Amino acid sequence: MDLTRWSGKAVETATVWTDANQRVLRELVDFSAATAREGVKLYAELQQKALEALRVDSVDKALTILEGQAQMLARSAERMQTSAEQTGKSIQETCTAAVAKIKDVCAQA
Repeated sequence: MDLTRWSGKAVETATVWTDANQRVLRELVDFSAATAREGVKLYAELQQKALEALRVDSVDKALTILEGQAQMLARSAERMQTSAEQTGKSIQETCTAAVAKIKDVCAQA
């Protein structure tokens, strides 16, 4: 293989990895932003429910509100888990596609 062809393959490979890295970084930034939004939303809801619990006139109502907070936490954790799974799947697909492209580049004579 001559130097020109080898250089071309090196550039093509670097381009594939650069593109894959950008996609992965974008996925991680999107996931981080979604997690932050979820955290802020959860915090606001928990604060609201905590204030409601302080205003009620019976222990039963306060316990019901606290139970609702536990359910909010569980739902929030489920949403974050789903988001993490989707992000992981997308990153895996990106890496798999990048490896396939690089194999194709290397296989070209």
